[in-house]
Amino acid sequence: MTALHADRRGTGPRLALVHGFTQTRRCWGPIAEDLAADHELVLLDAPGHGRSADVALDLVDGGRALADTAGPATFVGYSMGGRFALHAALERPAQVRALVLVGATAGIESADERAQRREDDEARARRIEEIGVDRFLDEWLALPLFAGLSPEAACREERRENTAAGLASSLRLAGTGTQLPSWHRLGELSMPVLVVAGADDEKFLTLGTRLAEAVGGDVEIAAIEGAGHTAHLEQPGRFLAVLRPWLAARGL
Repeated sequence: MTALHADRRGTGPRLALVHGFTQTRRCWGPIAEDLAADHELVLLDAPGHGRSADVALDLVDGGRALADTAGPATFVGYSMGGRFALHAALERPAQVRALVLVGATAGIESADERAQRREDDEARARRIEEIGVDRFLDEWLALPLFAGLSPEAACREERRENTAAGLASSLRLAGTGTQLPSWHRLGELSMPVLVVAGADDEKFLTLGTRLAEAVGGDVEIAAIEGAGHTAHLEQPGRFLAVLRPWLAARGL
């Protein structure tokens, strides 16, 4: 078993939180503060990130490692973390009591588009290795995808814990271009699933709608008003107003 670093806090039903690319376990801000009041939180560093910087795993093995590290829990994953959490649910379903996906996808179906994304991620990996984490974060956080993040919510200082080698490894092994499409497997998910996207994040709202339709069963989708891709950090109050009642209704 490959162990990942995780910080644990709080008591109650267990929630495993899996961050996005260039973030770390410490990038959940007010979400973690609120949920730790009545939950046990397992704040994970994904492969290639934070104190798991030296762990090089693809999405399948990374999903297994996240599930094995956290133990039985409700998994909450954002973007890259959502893709890892989805693989945890597919590979270790007994460990995933419920699944919350924020700004996530089940993969790019077009082989040509996947190949192009791998090329883009390889170029980005080389860029990180060339200029280092600090300068790369300047470029990354300037992308339109993150325009809705306040300076505080961007958790720039926390992201500086990452290493160039770890982030480059993450892109090469667990970037979207490496993700084999799993749309055809979503019907295997028997646990409750909540799909969340920012109302202003048209791409991932469309993907989220498709995810929810493919899962079937106990599944809900929620659009967070006034938020883009990083919905839980852009509008933490509105995100919690969706998440908390959903968890409570299922005894989670």
